[in-house]
Amino acid sequence: MSLLELILLVGTGLVAGVINTLAGGGSLLSVPLLVFLGLPGDLANGTNRIGVAMQGISATWQFRADGVSGVRAAIPVLVPVALGSLVGATAVAQLDARAFERVFGIAMLVLLIPTLRGVRRSGVAGSSWSPLLRWSVFFGIGFYGGAIQAGVGLLLVMALSRSGYDLVRANSIKVVVVASLTLVAVPVFVAAGQVMWLPAGFLTLGFACGGVAGARIAVLGGERVIRPVLGLAVVGLAGRMLGLY
Repeated sequence: MSLLELILLVGTGLVAGVINTLAGGGSLLSVPLLVFLGLPGDLANGTNRIGVAMQGISATWQFRADGVSGVRAAIPVLVPVALGSLVGATAVAQLDARAFERVFGIAMLVLLIPTLRGVRRSGVAGSSWSPLLRWSVFFGIGFYGGAIQAGVGLLLVMALSRSGYDLVRANSIKVVVVASLTLVAVPVFVAAGQVMWLPAGFLTLGFACGGVAGARIAVLGGERVIRPVLGLAVVGLAGRMLGLY
């Protein structure tokens, strides 16, 4: 890979890491970049996971350093999310590159409706969720995250905000969950030979820095900063799904 391509990987990882931490959908930048650089869709998907995992870890560390740790609140949903992630990653790892790209496109269309509904300031629906419904919701999010990844942060923020968390706390919990479900999925892609380590390393550097920066921005700026980023993420995701670019 050329020096310019490596710099592009770091820069895109940085931007994607900030977007993922504040909202979600950063992989809609990093996965297409990997494809543009010549990786088939399945390898781009697996390679991207290394950076996403490190971004989640670095953002979790920064949130905790700033006194907004989401680790304890994330524990109740980790089991269904992790199980869903393992099933989703195993399923998608069996697909060839072209099949994965078709699944990716369909998943983006499915994600359009809940994304455009937006995120509420404080939810009441979550308080009436039965344990089975809550388990099913987070298993489904984990399955999507394990299989596709892109946009899973938006789904998590929606689910957590509807459970009554403000957006700063929801994001602090989200990054823990994303890191966990991605760490479960990574060995599946490594075992399937779907990780290219050189681009993964440079992308991960950017993602890690983006996770720290995004968490810091979230804590200092609060919801007044997070909401516009969520809005832009929704518009970007919708445009991507509608084939506008």
